[in-house]
Amino acid sequence: MAGVLESVNQRTKLVGENRLELLLFRVRGKQLYGINVFKVKEIIQCPRLTSLPGSNRVVRGVVHIRSGTTPILDMSLATGGPPLEEVAGAFVIITEYNGATQGFLVASVDKIINMNWEHIHPPPKGTGREHYLTAVTEVEDHIVEIIDVEKILAEVSPVKEDISEGIINDEVRTEASTKKVLIVDDSKIARKQISRCLEKIGVEVIALEDGKQAWEHLKGIVDEGERPQDRYMMLVSDIEMPEMDGYTLTTHIRANDAMQDFYVVLHSSLSGVFNQAMVEKVGANDFIAKFDPDVLADNVVSRINNG
Repeated sequence: MAGVLESVNQRTKLVGENRLELLLFRVRGKQLYGINVFKVKEIIQCPRLTSLPGSNRVVRGVVHIRSGTTPILDMSLATGGPPLEEVAGAFVIITEYNGATQGFLVASVDKIINMNWEHIHPPPKGTGREHYLTAVTEVEDHIVEIIDVEKILAEVSPVKEDISEGIINDEVRTEASTKKVLIVDDSKIARKQISRCLEKIGVEVIALEDGKQAWEHLKGIVDEGERPQDRYMMLVSDIEMPEMDGYTLTTHIRANDAMQDFYVVLHSSLSGVFNQAMVEKVGANDFIAKFDPDVLADNVVSRINNG
């Protein structure tokens, strides 16, 4: 237990300080890519892969790790490149997204670096490179591209987006039609999923792309003499975002007298034992894992009924 508490303490030191740790790796060639260490469970030399008939072409096979079966996705194929050829010498990054475990096949793993989210920026528009990216940064004069893993997973294994019967009734829909919800997420696919879910409930959705954009928007509302909580029923924010992460956004909101009671839900594919400690530290009202339309809808409906 002492080890777990120490690990929680070490990781929560990054929370609210707009910092993250990136694992750097290469898919092919010299280009560096990054993934948040919070998502990484372990890194292993690529074991023998067992083919999975009928699976998506991106899935190179499965491996059996600690009595569980984990699909292995070729990161090169997943981002529109050719398949990784030297599998025997490759590495697998085992990750956890949306409560599920998967592995990403990569050519090599470089190192872990500690960075400030302010140094991580949205990908440049119009280059064609942004299709599978959520952000870019620079490390030791090298461009690092941060891949939109949620987009990859949505393409390989689409998630259920319909809300189950019984969660929404006519009374809720009527009340929802008078409400607005602000959502913030750097993943285009995630913004679409969340927006479609909330629009089915009946609320109006305003979607922004990162925490800094959201913070400027909220400050603008206050400068106009209005409180954000009088305009929006709630904020649903991703955690990992360029410029400013969701933890830091929440910390800023709680430190502002005009926004202190703004209802904030952190909505992330980050999962594990650290979430509750992080949410409590920054003062968010709730945390829900991506992407389960029923869980998200339940949260919003509860807010409509009790707000």
